[in-house]
Amino acid sequence: MIAIRAATGADAAAIAAIYAPHVMAGTASFEVKAPDEAMMAARIAAADGLYPWLVATTGEEDGVLGYAYATRFRERPAYAHAVETSIYVADVAQRQGAGRLLYEALIDTLRAQGFTQAIGTIALPNDASIALHEQVGFRRAGVFRAVGYKLGRWIDVGYWQCELATPATPPQPPRRFADTGVVRG
Repeated sequence: MIAIRAATGADAAAIAAIYAPHVMAGTASFEVKAPDEAMMAARIAAADGLYPWLVATTGEEDGVLGYAYATRFRERPAYAHAVETSIYVADVAQRQGAGRLLYEALIDTLRAQGFTQAIGTIALPNDASIALHEQVGFRRAGVFRAVGYKLGRWIDVGYWQCELATPATPPQPPRRFADTGVVRG
């Protein structure tokens, strides 16, 4: 059975190991040097209790199958109610449902926090990522042509958007992940 829980600094090594192949040999990430355990721990800590980082495991004490997280969409204060999301699943966990469970939990958590929009960024082509995003409620919002250069080729980037809530006027500040915790359903 797959369990979803909040990521901690203790998960940083497993998260870095899942992410590294995407950095070193793939185009899903535009990083070119894989972050190590310390860098991943710093990224989790940088969420500062506001933005969720989740992991899927085969149980509370077992290894990490995948991870998903949200970050600030853009730096300007007017974007405070939108987040950018990311998800990575270990190769051994592909097609086991961990990705969908993770993304559903992330979306449910972001809704409970009061965010209004989630933006998924997908290096194209990536049919599996597009399918996962659309299964959990994202819709294609646009494509930027040839904006990344990696592994000897130019890469298009697609944006998928998920409306988490109808924006209120005026909006309330999002609640901290540290206060809501992981929300499912």
